[in-house]
Amino acid sequence: MSLAVGVLVFVTLQRLGELVLARRNTARLLAQGAVEVAPGHYPLIVLMHGAWLAGLWWLAPDTPVNLAWLAVFAALQLLRVWVLVTLGPRWTTRIIVLPGAPLVRRGPYRFLSHPNYCVVAGEIMVLPLVFGLGWYGVVFTLLNAAVLTIRIRAENRALAR
Repeated sequence: MSLAVGVLVFVTLQRLGELVLARRNTARLLAQGAVEVAPGHYPLIVLMHGAWLAGLWWLAPDTPVNLAWLAVFAALQLLRVWVLVTLGPRWTTRIIVLPGAPLVRRGPYRFLSHPNYCVVAGEIMVLPLVFGLGWYGVVFTLLNAAVLTIRIRAENRALAR
């Protein structure tokens, strides 16, 4: 297996594992009385992320890997883990609000309101750079920015309640 394929396998398994974790956390939160807010944009997020990853599988398996950009991507993974650990059972891919629960203000949330979105934005640009596909990263960064505009507005409204 080439290094490029190994990286793609890692990211694919990571994303699938996160979807399993998100579903479990969502179900647990809903059972505790949480509510989902603004679910209408969620299919757009799934479509965009799925297309990004599928496109990388199409374009990148036979490309050389830039180790410097791979190191940046690895650093982003450490930040991703920091976000996941900080939110623990409250991390999900949907906007789920648990009434009465305080906002998380520790970990990376001490510095940023939406650190997970910063990490994801970085990944969407950096992983294509690992494979020398800068144009691809720019296209999906712009698409992600459009989706995040919708998402962050909805999330901020929900959290302000």
